[in-house]
Amino acid sequence: MAVIQLKGSRRESLGKGGARRARAAGQIPGVIYGHGETPVPVAVDFKEFELALRGHKGGNAIVNLNVGSGDVTALLRDVQFDPLSRQIIHLDFQHISLTEQIVVEVAVHFVGTPIGVKDGGGILEHIVRTLQVRCLPTAIPPSIDVDVTALNIGDNLHVRDLPATGFEIVSEGDVTIAAVVAPAVEEVAAPVVVEEGAVAAAAAEPEVVATKGKKDAEPAVPEAAGKEAKKEKK
Repeated sequence: MAVIQLKGSRRESLGKGGARRARAAGQIPGVIYGHGETPVPVAVDFKEFELALRGHKGGNAIVNLNVGSGDVTALLRDVQFDPLSRQIIHLDFQHISLTEQIVVEVAVHFVGTPIGVKDGGGILEHIVRTLQVRCLPTAIPPSIDVDVTALNIGDNLHVRDLPATGFEIVSEGDVTIAAVVAPAVEEVAAPVVVEEGAVAAAAAEPEVVATKGKKDAEPAVPEAAGKEAKKEKK
Protein backbone atom coordinates (compact mmCIF):
# COMPACT_ATOMS: atom_id res chain seq x y z
CA MET A 1 0.00 0.00 0.00
CA ALA A 2 1.38 3.39 -1.01
CA VAL A 3 1.83 6.13 1.57
CA ILE A 4 -0.17 9.26 0.73
CA GLN A 5 1.50 12.64 1.15
CA LEU A 6 -0.73 15.12 2.97
CA LYS A 7 -0.15 18.62 4.31
CA GLY A 8 -1.66 19.80 7.57
CA SER A 9 -1.11 22.20 10.41
CA ARG A 10 -1.44 22.28 14.16
CA ARG A 11 -4.76 23.63 15.35
CA GLU A 12 -4.41 26.19 18.10
CA SER A 13 -8.13 26.84 18.68
CA LEU A 14 -9.64 23.83 20.43
CA GLY A 15 -13.16 22.74 21.29
CA LYS A 16 -16.31 23.01 19.20
CA GLY A 17 -15.71 26.68 18.52
CA GLY A 18 -12.24 26.01 17.14
CA ALA A 19 -13.56 23.17 14.97
CA ARG A 20 -16.28 25.44 13.55
CA ARG A 21 -13.73 28.14 12.73
CA ALA A 22 -11.51 25.60 10.97
CA ARG A 23 -14.42 24.36 8.83
CA ALA A 24 -15.42 27.94 8.02
CA ALA A 25 -11.87 28.49 6.71
CA GLY A 26 -12.15 25.49 4.36
CA GLN A 27 -10.28 23.11 6.64
CA ILE A 28 -11.17 19.77 8.24
CA PRO A 29 -10.41 19.59 11.98
CA GLY A 30 -8.77 16.41 13.23
CA VAL A 31 -6.54 14.85 15.85
CA ILE A 32 -3.40 12.67 15.85
CA TYR A 33 -3.03 10.11 18.64
CA GLY A 34 -1.11 6.93 19.41
CA HIS A 35 2.36 5.69 20.34
CA GLY A 36 1.73 6.84 23.90
CA GLU A 37 1.90 10.47 22.85
CA THR A 38 -0.36 13.33 23.83
CA PRO A 39 -3.10 13.79 21.18
CA VAL A 40 -2.33 16.68 18.83
CA PRO A 41 -5.18 18.70 17.27
CA VAL A 42 -4.59 19.34 13.57
CA ALA A 43 -6.34 20.78 10.55
CA VAL A 44 -6.19 19.64 6.91
CA ASP A 45 -7.23 21.67 3.89
CA PHE A 46 -10.50 20.22 2.57
CA LYS A 47 -9.54 20.39 -1.14
CA GLU A 48 -6.05 18.99 -0.53
CA PHE A 49 -7.53 16.08 1.43
CA GLU A 50 -9.96 15.18 -1.35
CA LEU A 51 -7.23 15.46 -3.99
CA ALA A 52 -4.75 13.35 -2.00
CA LEU A 53 -7.21 10.49 -1.41
CA ARG A 54 -8.91 10.59 -4.80
CA GLY A 55 -7.02 7.57 -6.17
CA HIS A 56 -7.06 5.55 -2.93
CA LYS A 57 -9.14 2.35 -2.99
CA GLY A 58 -10.68 0.82 0.10
CA GLY A 59 -10.24 2.04 3.65
CA ASN A 60 -7.23 2.28 5.96
CA ALA A 61 -5.32 4.98 4.13
CA ILE A 62 -1.71 5.47 5.29
CA VAL A 63 -0.62 9.12 5.15
CA ASN A 64 2.60 10.99 5.70
CA LEU A 65 1.14 14.04 7.40
CA ASN A 66 3.25 17.18 7.48
CA VAL A 67 2.11 19.38 10.36
CA GLY A 68 4.86 22.01 10.13
CA SER A 69 7.10 20.67 12.89
CA GLY A 70 7.81 17.44 10.99
CA ASP A 71 6.25 14.49 9.19
CA VAL A 72 4.07 11.98 10.98
CA THR A 73 3.19 8.58 9.52
CA ALA A 74 -0.41 7.90 10.42
CA LEU A 75 -3.33 5.63 9.67
CA LEU A 76 -6.57 7.41 8.80
CA ARG A 77 -8.71 5.67 11.41
CA ASP A 78 -12.00 7.51 11.10
CA VAL A 79 -13.74 10.02 8.85
CA GLN A 80 -16.81 11.65 10.39
CA PHE A 81 -19.57 13.04 8.16
CA ASP A 82 -22.39 15.45 8.83
CA PRO A 83 -25.59 13.34 8.81
CA LEU A 84 -27.48 15.87 6.67
CA SER A 85 -24.98 17.47 4.30
CA ARG A 86 -22.60 14.44 4.18
CA GLN A 87 -19.69 16.86 4.40
CA ILE A 88 -16.53 15.68 6.20
CA ILE A 89 -16.47 17.30 9.64
CA HIS A 90 -13.61 15.52 11.48
CA LEU A 91 -10.61 13.23 10.91
CA ASP A 92 -8.91 10.79 13.29
CA PHE A 93 -5.27 9.88 12.59
CA GLN A 94 -3.38 7.15 14.47
CA HIS A 95 0.37 7.63 14.67
CA ILE A 96 1.99 4.34 13.52
CA SER A 97 5.32 2.85 12.50
CA LEU A 98 5.70 1.19 9.08
CA THR A 99 7.75 -1.57 10.72
CA GLU A 100 5.17 -2.50 13.38
CA GLN A 101 2.09 -4.64 12.76
CA ILE A 102 -1.36 -3.15 13.43
CA VAL A 103 -4.91 -4.52 13.56
CA VAL A 104 -7.40 -2.99 11.13
CA GLU A 105 -10.87 -3.66 9.71
CA VAL A 106 -10.90 -4.79 6.08
CA ALA A 107 -13.99 -5.08 3.87
CA VAL A 108 -15.08 -8.50 2.58
CA HIS A 109 -15.65 -8.69 -1.18
CA PHE A 110 -17.59 -11.67 -2.55
CA VAL A 111 -16.49 -12.97 -5.94
CA GLY A 112 -18.60 -15.07 -8.32
CA THR A 113 -22.17 -16.39 -8.29
CA PRO A 114 -22.89 -19.39 -6.02
CA ILE A 115 -24.07 -22.55 -7.77
CA GLY A 116 -27.00 -22.66 -5.37
CA VAL A 117 -28.09 -19.23 -6.59
CA LYS A 118 -27.39 -19.85 -10.27
CA ASP A 119 -28.93 -23.33 -10.59
CA GLY A 120 -31.11 -23.68 -7.50
CA GLY A 121 -32.67 -20.24 -7.21
CA GLY A 122 -31.19 -19.76 -3.72
CA ILE A 123 -30.26 -16.50 -2.03
CA LEU A 124 -26.74 -15.48 -0.98
CA GLU A 125 -26.80 -13.93 2.49
CA HIS A 126 -23.93 -11.55 3.36
CA ILE A 127 -23.57 -12.10 7.10
CA VAL A 128 -20.21 -10.40 7.72
CA ARG A 129 -19.10 -7.28 5.83
CA THR A 130 -15.68 -6.69 7.42
CA LEU A 131 -12.97 -8.73 9.16
CA GLN A 132 -10.14 -7.81 11.49
CA VAL A 133 -6.65 -8.49 10.17
CA ARG A 134 -3.14 -8.03 11.57
CA CYS A 135 -0.30 -7.02 9.29
CA LEU A 136 2.29 -4.36 8.51
CA PRO A 137 0.73 -1.04 7.50
CA THR A 138 2.08 -1.32 3.95
CA ALA A 139 0.57 -4.83 3.59
CA ILE A 140 -3.04 -3.89 4.39
CA PRO A 141 -5.22 -5.33 1.60
CA PRO A 142 -7.85 -3.03 0.03
CA SER A 143 -10.36 -5.87 0.54
CA ILE A 144 -10.53 -9.61 1.27
CA ASP A 145 -11.77 -11.38 -1.85
CA VAL A 146 -13.97 -14.39 -1.05
CA ASP A 147 -14.85 -16.89 -3.81
CA VAL A 148 -18.44 -18.08 -3.27
CA THR A 149 -19.03 -19.93 -6.57
CA ALA A 150 -18.89 -23.41 -4.95
CA LEU A 151 -21.61 -22.69 -2.38
CA ASN A 152 -24.81 -24.68 -2.83
CA ILE A 153 -28.12 -24.28 -1.01
CA GLY A 154 -27.51 -24.97 2.69
CA ASP A 155 -23.76 -24.30 2.50
CA ASN A 156 -21.99 -21.84 4.83
CA LEU A 157 -18.62 -20.13 4.56
CA HIS A 158 -16.63 -19.45 7.75
CA VAL A 159 -13.61 -17.33 8.60
CA ARG A 160 -11.49 -20.45 8.99
CA ASP A 161 -12.19 -21.33 5.33
CA LEU A 162 -10.49 -18.18 4.01
CA PRO A 163 -6.93 -18.13 2.70
CA ALA A 164 -4.74 -15.31 4.04
CA THR A 165 -1.57 -14.21 2.28
CA GLY A 166 0.53 -11.40 3.71
CA PHE A 167 -1.80 -10.83 6.65
CA GLU A 168 -3.39 -12.70 9.56
CA ILE A 169 -7.15 -12.78 10.08
CA VAL A 170 -7.76 -12.28 13.80
CA SER A 171 -11.56 -12.56 13.69
CA GLU A 172 -12.82 -15.83 15.25
CA GLY A 173 -12.66 -18.80 12.87
CA ASP A 174 -16.19 -20.03 13.65
CA VAL A 175 -17.79 -16.78 12.47
CA THR A 176 -20.03 -17.35 9.44
CA ILE A 177 -19.30 -14.98 6.57
CA ALA A 178 -21.87 -16.04 4.00
CA ALA A 179 -24.60 -18.63 3.46
CA VAL A 180 -26.81 -19.75 0.59
CA VAL A 181 -30.40 -20.33 1.67
CA ALA A 182 -33.42 -21.68 -0.16
CA PRO A 183 -35.86 -19.10 -1.51
CA ALA A 184 -38.85 -18.35 0.68
CA VAL A 185 -42.03 -20.21 -0.36
CA GLU A 186 -45.31 -18.32 -0.09
CA GLU A 187 -48.09 -20.24 1.65
CA VAL A 188 -51.24 -20.59 -0.49
CA ALA A 189 -54.54 -21.16 1.30
CA ALA A 190 -56.10 -24.56 0.46
CA PRO A 191 -59.39 -24.31 -1.50
CA VAL A 192 -62.59 -25.20 0.38
CA VAL A 193 -64.09 -28.40 -1.07
CA VAL A 194 -67.90 -28.67 -0.86
CA GLU A 195 -69.72 -31.85 -1.87
CA GLU A 196 -71.97 -31.58 -4.92
CA GLY A 197 -75.07 -32.85 -3.06
CA ALA A 198 -74.68 -30.25 -0.30
CA VAL A 199 -74.51 -27.44 -2.88
CA ALA A 200 -77.69 -28.68 -4.61
CA ALA A 201 -79.57 -28.98 -1.32
CA ALA A 202 -78.56 -25.51 -0.26
CA ALA A 203 -79.73 -24.08 -3.60
CA ALA A 204 -83.12 -25.85 -3.41
CA GLU A 205 -83.95 -24.89 0.17
CA PRO A 206 -86.07 -21.67 0.31
CA GLU A 207 -85.11 -18.85 2.61
CA VAL A 208 -87.37 -18.59 5.68
CA VAL A 209 -87.93 -15.21 7.30
CA ALA A 210 -89.45 -15.32 10.77
CA THR A 211 -91.81 -12.57 11.96
CA LYS A 212 -91.26 -11.79 15.60
CA GLY A 213 -94.42 -11.76 17.80
CA LYS A 214 -96.84 -13.18 15.17
CA LYS A 215 -97.29 -16.71 13.90
CA ASP A 216 -99.05 -15.72 10.64
CA ALA A 217 -98.21 -12.44 9.02
CA GLU A 218 -101.26 -10.48 7.79
CA PRO A 219 -101.21 -8.96 4.32
CA ALA A 220 -100.52 -5.25 4.23
CA VAL A 221 -103.60 -3.03 3.61
CA PRO A 222 -103.14 0.15 1.62
CA GLU A 223 -104.02 3.33 3.54
CA ALA A 224 -106.73 4.37 1.01
CA ALA A 225 -108.47 0.99 1.17
CA GLY A 226 -108.59 1.21 4.97
CA LYS A 227 -110.42 4.57 4.86
CA GLU A 228 -113.06 3.17 2.45
CA ALA A 229 -113.71 0.25 4.79
CA LYS A 230 -114.37 2.62 7.73
CA LYS A 231 -116.96 4.63 5.65
CA GLU A 232 -118.90 1.48 4.80
CA LYS A 233 -119.16 0.51 8.50
CA LYS A 234 -120.66 3.92 9.30
